[in-house]
Amino acid sequence: MKSPKEVIHDWVAAYNVRDPHALIDLYHDDAENHQVAFGAPLHGREALLESFVSFFTAFPDNYTHPINIFEDGEWAIVEWKGGGTFLGQLGDHKPNCKSFTLQGCGFFHVINGKITFQRGYIDKHTWLSQLGIPVT
Repeated sequence: MKSPKEVIHDWVAAYNVRDPHALIDLYHDDAENHQVAFGAPLHGREALLESFVSFFTAFPDNYTHPINIFEDGEWAIVEWKGGGTFLGQLGDHKPNCKSFTLQGCGFFHVINGKITFQRGYIDKHTWLSQLGIPVT
């Protein structure tokens, strides 16, 4: 069985090739993803898969580069730097070809080689401002 740190290395690899199905295979069926800057968490693999597909559609060149990956028991933490170009629909917002670069941090609770809980932190104002999207 893979350690939490190994699972996160797999997560980063799947994320960087923008493969939502490879990503979702890393999650438990009842996993939760809480991206703090965006409100309520997502629950379950179906909701997570939809969010990955939507994000990769909006940012087909999206990338993330780990700065640090830490492991403590059942937890892995990744500090990252990433970016992408707004080339597809994002919710109500039409693509405008603007790019972003951003730093953030993610916490992953991994049990039996699968992610059960994820929490991410980014600066929403910086991200949306770079994309020309009003910050609400």
